[in-house]
Formats: sequence, structure tokens, C-alpha cells
Amino acid sequence: MTAVSDTPAPVPDPLRTAALAADLDAADLRSEPLRRLWGEEADDALARGMREPILRAIDGESGPLATLGRLLVLGMPQPRAHVRDALPRLGVDGLVALGLAEADAETVTPTALLRPQSFVDAEGVGEWWIASDLDEVALDGPLPADHVLGVGGASRTLAETIVPIEVERALDLGTGCGIQALLVARRAGTVVATDISTRALAFAELNAHLNGVTNIDFRHGSMFEPVAGEAFDLIVSNPPFVITPRVEGVPAYEYRDGGLVGDALVEQFVRSAPAHLTRNGIAQLLGNWESKTAVTGLARLEAWVPAELDLWVIEREELSPLGYAELWIRDGGTTPRDPAFTPLLTAWLDDFAARGVTSIGFGYVLMRRGTSGEPLRRTERIVQHIANVGAALATGLAAQDVLAEGLPATLVVAADVTEARHLMPGDDDPSVIELRQGGGFGRTISVDPALAGFVGACDGELTVVQIAAALADLFEVPLADLWAELEPRIRSLILDGILLPGE
Repeated sequence: MTAVSDTPAPVPDPLRTAALAADLDAADLRSEPLRRLWGEEADDALARGMREPILRAIDGESGPLATLGRLLVLGMPQPRAHVRDALPRLGVDGLVALGLAEADAETVTPTALLRPQSFVDAEGVGEWWIASDLDEVALDGPLPADHVLGVGGASRTLAETIVPIEVERALDLGTGCGIQALLVARRAGTVVATDISTRALAFAELNAHLNGVTNIDFRHGSMFEPVAGEAFDLIVSNPPFVITPRVEGVPAYEYRDGGLVGDALVEQFVRSAPAHLTRNGIAQLLGNWESKTAVTGLARLEAWVPAELDLWVIEREELSPLGYAELWIRDGGTTPRDPAFTPLLTAWLDDFAARGVTSIGFGYVLMRRGTSGEPLRRTERIVQHIANVGAALATGLAAQDVLAEGLPATLVVAADVTEARHLMPGDDDPSVIELRQGGGFGRTISVDPALAGFVGACDGELTVVQIAAALADLFEVPLADLWAELEPRIRSLILDGILLPGE
């Protein structure tokens, strides 16, 4: 079992965090100033786990930005005198009192990282300072079991998927360092942030104080226990969904492992969340789901969600048991060169084989309660890059609400949609007609001449009925037959954002 951290959790003292924020602001500890200080190439190298290019770039620099860059961004000890000069309001003793460093007469040694994190949402562009535990580079070894992760790839992915809506009450379940709670707090009256890790909650509360965010209520506990009997307009979660063998010798990291077998934690979340949603409330999470010999992961996931709820699942990738095991063993800091790698790999593969797992999917889950009409039930695989998932999901949900009232009288083609026709040499008629979406989910949809003709005529002036009748005359088919073929496909194009309601 991997050991827990030998450093205490931070102390989220409001006065000291305010002094620290003032010092960081004065030193200009922001993403762009740091990038200018040590160069774009060195900055990019840090994201790949290399800090030597930065150290070479700022060799000999001893100003506040360089000192705090080494100390807090890279996690390296610095001379006490330099840190004192860089933090004139907080001081070295204040940094130690916050639980972010240790110090002796000569040296200040960081016990946590504190990095600027920029973001873009519907409110605009901003940046926060986010404290978290020292990473593998700073520790020069595997992570402790109670490691509190900073803003990683999964955090950024979830942030991009959150539907940008204004809400009264929101819940961030499994808040970690608090990044999702901070983002949601910009559009919520109150956010409840929970975690089973007291260490994570300490970091999250410190980060809220550090960035002047005051509408977050932090609570300790597992899953929905801290909010029993409460309902929310928005629930977001980047839960510890990683599938880990429950055998001796395999480390369980609090930030990624929920302690259950297989994908049971994701199942527990999607079965429990609906009871905590207000009418029209939305729950969103990242997760893994297992495909087994007789059933796909997407089918298993859909069966967990009550039939009366809207469900939209987007699977972004699918890994083999071998690919999945290697990914997460490396994530914990163990590489194939290490003696522990092969025993860990064996444990993972044995676990998957024993439970009949053939592949593991990863993606986004959205559930919504209380819409009128037929619930949306959509599970799909989308592998292409999506520029703004949250906005695309919001567009789809709005379209579902429109369709619940029936087809709009008139439709228009979305401005980002183009048509491509493919013809064999010498042919007059296309063999393939495609509608291509520049925004949204970037879909490419094959259509037949009748549907292409319908879309082409959607100018907001002619009604849906008029267009369909004209096409029936053109193709010399009964209107009822043509409409039975077109109507469900038109509804799908509206849901995809290809067609929009007319004025």
C-alpha cells in the first residue's frame, strides 16, 4: 500500500490567504508573466514533467517572480531571504502557518504547489491560483495515497462540459482541489463542495479564500451522504472513477480510486443523483464504464439511469484492458522500468479477465430531471475535438425542450452548416451528400436527396408542411410516406443543432 503524505494538510486561514494573494498579485504570479519569464518552450516542457528547461532559463534570476516560480510552481526549496523578499505581507512564517512550506534559518522548502490556472467561460476570461500537493516531479517518486491533485486533464475536461446555466444551488461532489466548485460558483447562488478527503477539503477551502470566492459551503463525507435530503439545480462531479484491482499490493489513490469494484462507483452516482435534482436540474460527471462479453458499457450505463430522466452520454475513447492498466499505473508514477510495474500490470489484467471485461470506455454523462414530453435518451461515441462541449450540450437540451412541444412551424439552417456533394466522374447525381457542422459537436451527417432538399429549403419563410408537400410532388411519392421517412430525421437534425427554429 502506498504511504500517505508525511506533510500536514494546509490551514485555510482567511487573513493569511488574503496576505498571500496580495503578495502573489504584487509579484505578478500569473500564467503569462511566468511564460514570458522562462519562455514558451520551457513552459510547455513543464506540462510534460520537465523542469530543467525552466531552471536553465531563469538561472541567476532572484526577483520575486523567479523565486516564487521555483518555490511554488516547481516545488523547489529557495533561500529564506529571497522568499521573505517575495512575500513581504505574508512572510515566511505565514507561509509555514498556512501549511504550504517548511523553513529553517536558511531555506524554505515547499510542501505544496501553488500554480496560476487560467479559464474561459460564459462570463469571460479569468485566472485563479490553485494550491495542491507536490507532484511526481517535485517528489521525485510515486505519489502518496492521500495525494490532492491539482488541475489535471480530467478537471479541464469536466470544466469544458458543464452546461453554462445560472442556478440557485449547485453541488460539486468530490471537489478535490476545488476547481469545479470555483467555476460553478461564478454562476450559482450557493455551491456545496464535498469530499471524503479532509486533506482535499482543506486545499479546496484555501483555494476559495485565496481567490476571494465566498459562496462555497465545504462538507466532509462520502458520495451524497453530506447532502442527504437536499436537492440541487446543478450537480457536477469528477469522481474517483478509476477502476483499480482490490488486491494487496495495488495502491489506492484517494483522488482517483473510489474503493469499489469495477465501475460500481459510477453506477452508484448515476443511480443516486436523480434523488438530489430539482425539477429541470442537471447532473454531469466524468466516468469510466466497462464493456463485458455480453453487453456494452454504454448499454450498462443507460440501464442504471431511470427511464423518466433525460440521459446524454458521450463516449470519448475506449481502451483495452492492457491500455487502461498501463495508463493508470503510469499515472501513479510507476513506469515499465520499475520492478513494481509488472506485478501491478498482472493484478489489473487478472481483475479484468476474472470479471469478463473486454474494454473500458471514458466520457461524459449528463442527466436531467423533469422535462416534459418523451425523455431524451442518447448514447453515442464522438472522438473528434469539440471546442465547447458545454455550449453544445446546452443547445441540444434547448432543442429537446422545443421538440417536446412538437416540430416548429418554420426552420432555418444553422450558420455553421455546409453541404458537401460527392459525385463519381461523369455522373450528374451525387453518390453521397453530407451536412457538415462547423460548431457544436462537429458532426458530419449523410443525407439522401429528399432530406438534403428539405434542409436546403429551410429559410424561415416556407413552413415545414409546405416544404414537405413540395418535396412529395417533386419525388412523386405520397406525402404521408415521405413524412414518415423525414420526420424522425428532421427531429434528429434539430437536436444536433443543424436545423434551428425559425423566428
